[in-house]
Amino acid sequence: MYRFQEDRKVEKICYEQNHIAKVLVLIKDNFPKYFNDFLLHEAVSGISEQKVQGIASVLGIENSVIKKTNDKTQSYKDIIAQGIDSFSKDRKKYLDIFDKESLEEYLDDASTFKSKTFRHECPIINSTLQNIKAKALDKYRSEYKLADPNNLLSVVTNLVNFAGNYAANVYNPAAYDNISDYTKLFFSELDTESCTVYGVIGGGIKSHILYKLYPSIFPNRSRIAMWALWYLTDKKSIDCRMDSEFLMIDTKESITQQNYFYPYELFAFYAHQIFQLLKKEAEILDVNINSEFRYVVVDSFLTFVAGNNIDEINLLMNQIKDSDNGYE
Repeated sequence: MYRFQEDRKVEKICYEQNHIAKVLVLIKDNFPKYFNDFLLHEAVSGISEQKVQGIASVLGIENSVIKKTNDKTQSYKDIIAQGIDSFSKDRKKYLDIFDKESLEEYLDDASTFKSKTFRHECPIINSTLQNIKAKALDKYRSEYKLADPNNLLSVVTNLVNFAGNYAANVYNPAAYDNISDYTKLFFSELDTESCTVYGVIGGGIKSHILYKLYPSIFPNRSRIAMWALWYLTDKKSIDCRMDSEFLMIDTKESITQQNYFYPYELFAFYAHQIFQLLKKEAEILDVNINSEFRYVVVDSFLTFVAGNNIDEINLLMNQIKDSDNGYE
């Protein structure tokens, strides 16, 4: 049993290639059934042709291609279009806040960044702090209040600098999809103290920010994404002594929730591999996925997988049901 107050990091076995291979086998085995349902249930017929064409132009899809060829093809196109539309609604706010030059303006006024810009203008931080109905977030609000402004600004700046340098000097669009080893993503720095403010900027928050900045590179490690991995791996422990590497399960207290401490570099690799499966289906269905929005499609799929099991998730979360914002 995995207890909340002990073994907060995943076991060493989770980093071993043999273990990772077993996880991938389960994901690949379970992918088809979820993908088929994904196409059947996620496409919303009410999306207007004008909106689809508008998003298609962003994706570089020609009008002749966007037209319906068969149900599955059109469903996949609609899902991709809807996902990008939803993703883009508040993206500009993130691009404005987490601009390198904009952050430099706060070097001598970190308190303003913390109390105004980050708190009120960053959508995920604002929604978390404003969610007063969720009592479980009281601790987050307390931690945010106590957080050192200079440290907060420093960590945010480190994240932005890491992302910018990665996109410019590490990311190779031509070779990225062929990566088969999580260490070759070079994401380990994101799991260090330099990119973390404990209790305030953890795996979920930081990944959401990076995802909004570079959806082609950084997957969104949300709560629901972690639950989705649990279902995609048949809820199995896969040789771990804990019940799941993706969840924290306390049978004594009857509480189950995402593993807040799951390393981003491992999550990112599984998201990377899931994209390869989604990409393969796109090729079969003659659907274009612009790599610029690679992880928007992955996020849509993982959201569906978790949503398809929402009744059980709510039951397992028990007294903390609906108590967090899905990111931390």
